[in-house]
Amino acid sequence: MTIAVCPGSYDPVTSGHLDVIERCTKLFDHVHVVVAVNGAKRPLFSEEERTAMLRRALDDDGFTNVIVSSWTGLITEYCTKVGATVLVKGLRQNGDYEAELGMALVNRKLSGVETMFLPADPLKEHISSSIVKDVARHGGDVTGMVPDSVIPLLTRAVEIDGMA
Repeated sequence: MTIAVCPGSYDPVTSGHLDVIERCTKLFDHVHVVVAVNGAKRPLFSEEERTAMLRRALDDDGFTNVIVSSWTGLITEYCTKVGATVLVKGLRQNGDYEAELGMALVNRKLSGVETMFLPADPLKEHISSSIVKDVARHGGDVTGMVPDSVIPLLTRAVEIDGMA
């Protein structure tokens, strides 16, 4: 049985994230989608909100071999806890590889877990959580960039955050 972990901030989950997760479900027996909590970042959504958004989006798509959770600390510790042998990271053409390679090497050194890079779908490689939030803050339409269930949550969050 192979267990993969797809960590990320998912602030918010995007259609690009869902594409990578869906592709993972075809490659691995079980996929843990983990909201990585980083105290150095100021996310728009709480850990609980991000986890709930992911669960809803993945339930809507009918994934049966996915577990959604959150984790504070080293992702390698989570991998060890659940018996995962691989971390999966989606890569866009914006320098993701350079940023992710160093982390992959450290993660392997810490726990022996390997990192697999999946190139983004060319139709979705421009989508990032940061861009989605920026578009929403300026009143733009994020339809197709995030799951439909995320749109009202994102609209409300940017209004509350005072940036809309």
